[in-house]
Amino acid sequence: MSLINKIALALILTASLLLMVGSSLQESATMDELAHIPAGYSYVKYLDYRLNPEHPPLVKMLAGLPLLTQDLNFPTDNPAWTNAVNGQWDMGRAFLYESGNNADSIIQLSRIGPMLLMLLLIVLVYVWSREIMGEWWALLPTLATALSPNFLAHGHYVTTDVGATLGIILSLYCFTRYLATPTKKNLGIVGVAFGIAQLMKFSAVLLIFQFIILALIVALSRISKSGGHAIKHALQLTRRYLGRIILIFIIGGLVIYPLYWLTTVNYPPERQLADTTAILEGFPAPPTPQGEVCSPLRCLADITIWGADKPIIRPYSQYMLGLLMVMQRSAGGNTAYFLGTVDNQGSSLYFPMVYLMKESLPMLILILLASIFGLYSTLKALVKRKPKFKEYLNANLHEFSALLFVGIYALYSINSTLNIGFRHLMPIIPLIYILTIGVFKKYIHTDFYKKQLKVSFIAFMFVWFTLGSIVAYPHYLPYFNETIGTDNGWQYVTDSNYDWGQDLKRLAIFVDEQKIDKIGIDYFGAGSPAYYIGANKVENWYSAKGNPLESGIEWLAVSVGFLQTSIGEKAPGFWMDVEEEYRWLENPTQPDFVIGKSIFVYHLGK
Repeated sequence: MSLINKIALALILTASLLLMVGSSLQESATMDELAHIPAGYSYVKYLDYRLNPEHPPLVKMLAGLPLLTQDLNFPTDNPAWTNAVNGQWDMGRAFLYESGNNADSIIQLSRIGPMLLMLLLIVLVYVWSREIMGEWWALLPTLATALSPNFLAHGHYVTTDVGATLGIILSLYCFTRYLATPTKKNLGIVGVAFGIAQLMKFSAVLLIFQFIILALIVALSRISKSGGHAIKHALQLTRRYLGRIILIFIIGGLVIYPLYWLTTVNYPPERQLADTTAILEGFPAPPTPQGEVCSPLRCLADITIWGADKPIIRPYSQYMLGLLMVMQRSAGGNTAYFLGTVDNQGSSLYFPMVYLMKESLPMLILILLASIFGLYSTLKALVKRKPKFKEYLNANLHEFSALLFVGIYALYSINSTLNIGFRHLMPIIPLIYILTIGVFKKYIHTDFYKKQLKVSFIAFMFVWFTLGSIVAYPHYLPYFNETIGTDNGWQYVTDSNYDWGQDLKRLAIFVDEQKIDKIGIDYFGAGSPAYYIGANKVENWYSAKGNPLESGIEWLAVSVGFLQTSIGEKAPGFWMDVEEEYRWLENPTQPDFVIGKSIFVYHLGK
């Protein structure tokens, strides 16, 4: 790696970090951070996994480690800790806002770990890109990842999405390298990477399908015999590759164990059993009556419950509990506002449309052109040269691996009923950037003038992209590209795409500047209006309470996510009490003030 490239990579990392830190300092906690922050602190401080078992521990533990440097009051006498089953939300409120702690200090320190993971992801994208296209071209997908408004948003939150992206891409890279150079050392590295990915987020389970499919394709492409011997050779290769994959999974399982063991050291076995039993009571059906055979999924639940208090194996039981909770959550869907409609059944259009609206426009143009170029070149090669797939695979294994996982993950996402945000697409976004720039690099070598024109075009698109990311600062979470505009994104989709509670600190500044004595607040997020604004100035509000003006309150603040869920058209079969629809609010989509991007404020007494 040349000195100039090292400097360029360092500048990219620095720019990404500065934008994340600057944005983070202005924002209150987002919704999921209310659960992840106290959970992470309890893992590293008390070695107890009773909070937030739905997600693996690694990201949360990294977030919790800096908090050990502080003298914090963690209220272990709170019923949310002593009695509740997974009382993560109440414990989060108690820890951050009700125990005498400095909430902002806790939030900012917790975000150090996730931001470091974001920087590691940027470096990893560069490393894999360099393998495919060389060190100079590799800077482009690296820059695209580092300055993506969506990665700048979620890269500084205590959530699992960037961690999942890092773990998945690391596993894909290591597995592809192993297939190219199948040594014992590389196999061990893949196993460790696979285990790390499982400790980041349960969506990394999809790597199982990637590994099996890619290994079978590679194995079949390496059949060197013909005739009747070809079938025998194919079976031998298949058996050999599947055996190695099983070994990778075993190594990954061994990597998982230490962190789950550590975080259950002080989790009383009887409490773990009681919590696991309560959580899985109805998954996917009630416990199997004695003497009857359980269904496959119920068997997994029963085995998980059985192992919850058993020495040695209960760390694995805690892992399985989280995996089953994710399956349970995915099957149940999520109430969401999307394209004017409120529903909880999901839509196959959700992720494609959200991607088209929230991906940077210059990147979309490059991706579209690369897709056209790639398809045209492939068809042209098939017609004229008829290349063998084996030759293509040998020369482009890294490219094919990335393309295969993009296909697998996109298919899974489109069919998912859990429609809660662009962030769930993040594991494939850097891969799309790598594939896109790879196509341009591969087909740019024409005559001198055409090459200069293409290079100039790519440079222009990346200048546009970079300026767009800078202009979007500090509002990266609600970012929508120029076809929609960030100020209008709430009209199309909300939740973690737009409104996750990040603007509460800005509302506190507004209330102070306007010298507001009392304000009703219908707030969605992890912040505490009473903590930031003052308990004497805040009245928690919701539509069914009616017009706050009738109670002498002239100001009302409503999170736009709540507003759209209330006033949006309800899908067939979806019911909401009419009292929750803010029908008494005149012109709800035309507030007097917009705080940040996500909180609408109405001056009712003007």
